[in-house]
Amino acid sequence: MDLYPLKFKPILKERLWGGTKLKDVLNKPIESDITGESWELSGVSGDISEVANGALEGTSLQELISLQGESLLGKSVVERFGNEFPILIKFIDAKQDLSIQLHPNDALAKKRHNSFGKTEMWYIMDANPGSQLIVGFNKDVEKSEYIESLESGTLLDLMNYEEVKEGDTYFINTGKIHAIGAGVLLAEIQQTSDVTYRVYDFDRKDKDGNLRELHTSLAVDAIDYERKNDFKVDYPKGKDETNTMVDCPYFKTNFLELTQPLKLDVSQRDSFTIYMCVGGAAQISNDWGTASIQKGETVLVAASSSTIDIDTRNAKLLEVTI
Repeated sequence: MDLYPLKFKPILKERLWGGTKLKDVLNKPIESDITGESWELSGVSGDISEVANGALEGTSLQELISLQGESLLGKSVVERFGNEFPILIKFIDAKQDLSIQLHPNDALAKKRHNSFGKTEMWYIMDANPGSQLIVGFNKDVEKSEYIESLESGTLLDLMNYEEVKEGDTYFINTGKIHAIGAGVLLAEIQQTSDVTYRVYDFDRKDKDGNLRELHTSLAVDAIDYERKNDFKVDYPKGKDETNTMVDCPYFKTNFLELTQPLKLDVSQRDSFTIYMCVGGAAQISNDWGTASIQKGETVLVAASSSTIDIDTRNAKLLEVTI
């Protein structure tokens, strides 16, 4: 089986807080004015990605892994994760503020949900003037103080607000309370997990007039109450070279701003490579073929590739490996 660079059909998700930037900025085929997420590459049960290009069009990611596990993912990745695709890739459009939430760590997620935890990172692609994120607390907080703030409706007074612009990058550890603010369009890279503990949702109601479910009791023991300045990623931005942004146990992400073609020897990488295009356009080739990529598109390159050629005069890419 020729594992040429693979593109996948976006899995589009309506969200109470979603908007139209996925269509207006990233050309996604959304049909709703409240589309909040485009799942680009997913192994989450019930939302498995399907190939959108070439001879393998229509094949699910899970089928590919079953047939070509080590060739697609890499021997070390299969040894660690088996037949599960370990990364979930999304674009997110927040027309309104998302709920204030957090994700449990691996141990707690395994115990409670038989799931991975959810370490994630965000790359800001577009932000309205004044748009913010909530990331962590603005001071060290006692558990009792947190519970009291929830009960009295003053949780927002404990939150840390970060104004953002294009190119800003944030790393969100498990346990860190957070929310994407209104007006932000971002690329998200995370562990394969859909476990979220929602603790405050601005008392919003859905289209049926119902308040959304909160997970306040589950969250209490999962929260990191310490104020830590460990979330803003300061990364190099050298042109026509690989710049490391995040290197954690679950994924490594590099930033590439290319003004000319780049050839990479990946024969020793032993991991698949994902490219998310966050600006411009490029042609990405490996041993078996080529795929075009433009802003808002994602390509998966097999671990068995010996080289990756990126042909461009103008592209900004996030490169993700294990």
